[in-house]
Amino acid sequence: MPHPQPAAQFVSISLSSPLNTEPTMTDVSHIPPRDKAEILAQALPYIRKFHGKTIVIKYGGNAMTDPALQADFAEDVVLLKLVGINPVVVHGGGPQIEAALKRLGKKGEFIQGMRVTDAETMEIVEWVLAGEVQQDIVGLINHAGGKAVGLTGRDGGLIRAQKLKMVDAVDATKEHDVGQVGDIVGIDPSVVKALQDDAFIPVISPIGFGENNESYNINADVVAAKLATVLKAEKLMMLTNISGVLNKAGELLTDLTAHQIDELFADGTLSGGMLPKIAGALDAAKSGVNAVHIIDGRVPHVLLLEILTDQAFGTMIRSH
Repeated sequence: MPHPQPAAQFVSISLSSPLNTEPTMTDVSHIPPRDKAEILAQALPYIRKFHGKTIVIKYGGNAMTDPALQADFAEDVVLLKLVGINPVVVHGGGPQIEAALKRLGKKGEFIQGMRVTDAETMEIVEWVLAGEVQQDIVGLINHAGGKAVGLTGRDGGLIRAQKLKMVDAVDATKEHDVGQVGDIVGIDPSVVKALQDDAFIPVISPIGFGENNESYNINADVVAAKLATVLKAEKLMMLTNISGVLNKAGELLTDLTAHQIDELFADGTLSGGMLPKIAGALDAAKSGVNAVHIIDGRVPHVLLLEILTDQAFGTMIRSH
């Protein structure tokens, strides 16, 4: 796989800190003008190819907690919008929820990797996701020159959900009660499309609502995958804390088909936290999303590098 080029060679917009009140320009004076022009010219075919298309981005991991990567992410999203691509951001927030629970003296409980969400925990989840985390992302994007708007699944009836039925991994006759964890019943993308048409960038918290107006905590990877399918997105980009999908030898698999993924599930290569991510990605690929990318969120400006260059920074999943 080609070695990543320095991000500063690709974009000149940069925030020195997300706390600054004014955007500043990265110093790219060391790059000759001819090289700058060449870099921009190389992006042109990709800008033309994806102009007017929707790209759903699952934002999580290190990219959410490292200030420099936060700024890079916001700039990438804004630039994509400025060149005529329609980014839609779906964010997670597991570490932030865990930190909030700890501050309140409440210990998180997990069953088969799923957070048990009682009524009190659900209140904290909503506060952290729709308040703290979402508004931080909205602020970062707006500060970088974009027009971001925060949504939850309640807004415009976006995400209808029901209680998740979790079958025991060993005994299929046994079910676990994980509280207000949701399974998506349906997505109405009207509010997202309306915002896109008005040049806004939607930032969505993975919270759904039930038939009795109850709230549900939903896996952000699942929300991003379903939303990409409903929006008929050109791409689904899932930022992670690893370089992509690895085989048992720890080597990066840059291109996978649905059949190959089934084999990786069967032999135990894919497990743990990667399961919902890969399952969601595979579902999106089979349902019409042209390409699903699981990419390394630790690489500066990885969204621009993955979308607007010919370099691979993770794993692409195709339906066939």
